[in-house]
Amino acid sequence: MKVTAIILAGGKGTRMRGGMNKMFLTMGGREILHYTISVFEWNKNIDNIIIVTDLKNMEKCADLAENSNFKKVVRIGEGGETRQESVRSGLMWVDYFAPCDIVVIHDGARALVTDAEIDGAIEGCKKYGAAAVGVKCKDTLKSVKRGFITGTIDRESTYHIQTPQAFKFSEIYELHQRAKDEGFEATDDCMIAEHYGIRVKISKGSYENIKLTTPEDMLLAENILRNRGEIE
Repeated sequence: MKVTAIILAGGKGTRMRGGMNKMFLTMGGREILHYTISVFEWNKNIDNIIIVTDLKNMEKCADLAENSNFKKVVRIGEGGETRQESVRSGLMWVDYFAPCDIVVIHDGARALVTDAEIDGAIEGCKKYGAAAVGVKCKDTLKSVKRGFITGTIDRESTYHIQTPQAFKFSEIYELHQRAKDEGFEATDDCMIAEHYGIRVKISKGSYENIKLTTPEDMLLAENILRNRGEIE
């Protein structure tokens, strides 16, 4: 089965306070986006990669891919104003440039993703039709109304959902189009699948697969990379 990865590389990075698209901030001398693409480039199950970014950073993405000799990157396309619009654009580029059976959608800011997580999402999709990486919540969770606790949520049935998220390409493409036509807005692709009655299997994630959002996340990520022996 053909598998294409969509890597979302847009965003202003306001909370990172770096004054630029956070994808191009560096850890150990390499850009965040470089680390993210590298894992998909070398993964044996990924056939092609589509990068989706904002218009002003398309050239920077192209230069990074060329200078890093990423051979699986077949298209760098412009995204939209929202994550959902950017994914829909990515799916369109997949349809044109990298037709596949399974599409793996990943946030570029999750630069610490591993082969095991990518493979798990793909295998879950093959077996169950859709899959997303996730980890159980560690903290006690409370529901709150008007600033006061109203109840305790069962931690055993609550997960932090990460990316990658894997779907049958034709199915998720159609659902994104339906969501657009019907004005349904979602925070991730699992939410779109849920909304239209598609069950999504949880595949094993890692607490190291963090989304790089703040300067503190960068410090943690560098320590993880150092412990993995990827930087000095």
